[in-house]
Amino acid sequence: LRFSPDFSEKPGPEQDEVKLQNASKQIVQTAILQAVQQVSQESQQKERRTNSSMSLQLERGKLTKKHEKK
Repeated sequence: LRFSPDFSEKPGPEQDEVKLQNASKQIVQTAILQAVQQVSQESQQKERRTNSSMSLQLERGKLTKKHEKK
């Protein structure tokens, strides 16, 4: 984080306000990043489950067709 020179010259309460604002921004950014990562992981897991489910269905379909041919 970069602070412009005038922040260090301001009186205490205003400097505290700036610190609070920066801390709030950091908290929000962290929360958003974590939420995005969680959604990404969940969608990847869902995709894996869908793919493995489709593979099982395809395999079952092949087995059924083999039995029907006989």
